[in-house]
Amino acid sequence: MRQALDRVLSIGADPADSSEDRFRKRLLVGIALLILPFGVVWGALYWAVGEPAVALTPWGYVTGSIVSLAVFARTRSFAFLRTAQLLLILVVPALGMIMLGGIDESSSVILWSLLAPLGAVAFDQPGRAWPWFAAFVVTILLSLGLSEVVRPDGADLPDAFVRTFDVLNIVVVSFVAMLLLVTFARGRDVAQARAEALLLNVLPADIAERLQSDPNSIADHFDDASILFADVVDFTPLSARLDAREVVGLLDRLFTSFDELVDRHEVEKIKTIGDCYMVAAGVPRPRADHAQALAGLAFEMLECARTCNPEGEHDIRLRIGISSGPVVAGVIGRRRFLYDLWGDTVNMASRMESHGTPDEIQITRATWDLLHDDFVTEPHGLVDVKGKAEVETFRLVGPRA
Repeated sequence: MRQALDRVLSIGADPADSSEDRFRKRLLVGIALLILPFGVVWGALYWAVGEPAVALTPWGYVTGSIVSLAVFARTRSFAFLRTAQLLLILVVPALGMIMLGGIDESSSVILWSLLAPLGAVAFDQPGRAWPWFAAFVVTILLSLGLSEVVRPDGADLPDAFVRTFDVLNIVVVSFVAMLLLVTFARGRDVAQARAEALLLNVLPADIAERLQSDPNSIADHFDDASILFADVVDFTPLSARLDAREVVGLLDRLFTSFDELVDRHEVEKIKTIGDCYMVAAGVPRPRADHAQALAGLAFEMLECARTCNPEGEHDIRLRIGISSGPVVAGVIGRRRFLYDLWGDTVNMASRMESHGTPDEIQITRATWDLLHDDFVTEPHGLVDVKGKAEVETFRLVGPRA
């Protein structure tokens, strides 16, 4: 049953549809199919009480709705289906009211026409709902005037029948309206949750929250932070020997494992640049042990690089560099934005990686000052860094007992 329902709701679906378009199509088809049985029953009841002409109005809606769904299944034109359904639900109840001679005699069947502006809110642009609401008001006024002309004496229906239809029209229209709005609201919530989850995959949680409340550029200065760069050794010649899927698969496995380590150490992944992986600690939330956190992460990344390739097909080794000090952090631009870091500390961390040795962690003097009490280190000599002349560096050996 679930598969059959899904197949029915998917009529008119287009592979090129966005998730929102697909949701709106399925919702409108579902609402249209839900109203069909009520139209059949309404017509049968009016036929039973001796109003065959009035019975043709709900049956006419059923026929028109089925035809519009069939055309939609063939053309996939959501604009056609939307317009056809809104016009039918706007006009047909008004015709029933005119033929019965007024609001009371028709048991307020005109309430069904309210679904037209409500449907415009859900299935069209919000600004276009007001013309539909204006059409709803005009339809009521015209129906009131025409009902006095077409049937001035009104239909002579049993009082119990009229009162019963009063209740049914109010309850069923309210139910359809609530179902429409609740389903649409839930769909919006799901879409919003997906958008927020995607945003959190791009930006740190604190920055994403700030960006949503204030779309202006975010710029912060942090006096104490540590930056880590990790690069796959000889990745370019390795990628030349592999096809595209193997290259992407290899990096995906490696960086996904790194992502899990980053979450465990509660630091921030900043970005990947080709086969280079950048992490920061102390931003956007300051922490006193930022250097210790990245040092622990670095050792686990080295181990992960050796074990993330269980088949042993490729020799994955890393160069890792860490530097500590002040950084500037922020989000710039409005499209494909990125939380990024700038400053001498970032540049030095990058140089520590690029001038490093495979399977080793090279750190600057500033990082050594923060780590030498907790980690065993070795002097690694002087490194000629562009713009800095020779810089003293150290190698992390491992944590102290």
